[in-house]
Amino acid sequence: MTTTTWEFRRAGRPELDAIMGIESTTFGTDAWSRTAMKSELSSANTFYLVAADPDEPAATAGYAGLLCPRGASQADIQTIAVAEGFRRRGLGRALMTALITEARERGAREVFLEVRADNPGAIDLYLSLDFEEIAVRKKYYQPDGVDARIMRLTIAAPRISPAVGV
Repeated sequence: MTTTTWEFRRAGRPELDAIMGIESTTFGTDAWSRTAMKSELSSANTFYLVAADPDEPAATAGYAGLLCPRGASQADIQTIAVAEGFRRRGLGRALMTALITEARERGAREVFLEVRADNPGAIDLYLSLDFEEIAVRKKYYQPDGVDARIMRLTIAAPRISPAVGV
């Protein structure tokens, strides 16, 4: 795996076409509609990022979204996808880390996500980030009838230590 330093920017409506291109290619029958994604990108309660490789700044390499109203104790990873030509280079991990950081900054102490049971690469990534499986939703993904594994990450409360020498 080659690791790249990624350039992230906050996603909005101008990125909708690029996001939908990756969304439909990656998720097929599970892809979000353009209307749903447009709504997600416009919501004050969501945080979406797009990523580019500095060597190919015009190409959107991936995107990810978080639902987490400020001050909420829980957050949900809404979606994450990496374009095929940019996979296996650490982008999924970098996007997840950015979303977890944003959730923490917004006050969340738990982050949840759903993942297709037939996606071992994503499941391995989430487990490596300390998510734990907490439930299964049978035949959740339709029309394929694939189970969803529900996963949770507990975010440790920030540690505050007294100033030394004051």
